[in-house]
Amino acid sequence: MDSEALTVDWALPEINLALCDKCGACVELCPTGAVEMTPAGPVIARPEDCTYCATCDAFCPQGAITCSYEIVWEEV
Repeated sequence: MDSEALTVDWALPEINLALCDKCGACVELCPTGAVEMTPAGPVIARPEDCTYCATCDAFCPQGAITCSYEIVWEEV
């Protein structure tokens, strides 16, 4: 499977560059290194490494990152 196909198979955090002030918190706090800063702002540069942990969403001071889906673990 090619990497382009991988990016459409699961949800990724959405980054609103219009709200982003390029502080870099998302890049520094991403536990897998999936987020990378570019001249335009942060991007999910390695989507295959993103675990959708929502750390970037939780700590973005501008609210520029949104995880549209919530992962809920069901008790067994």
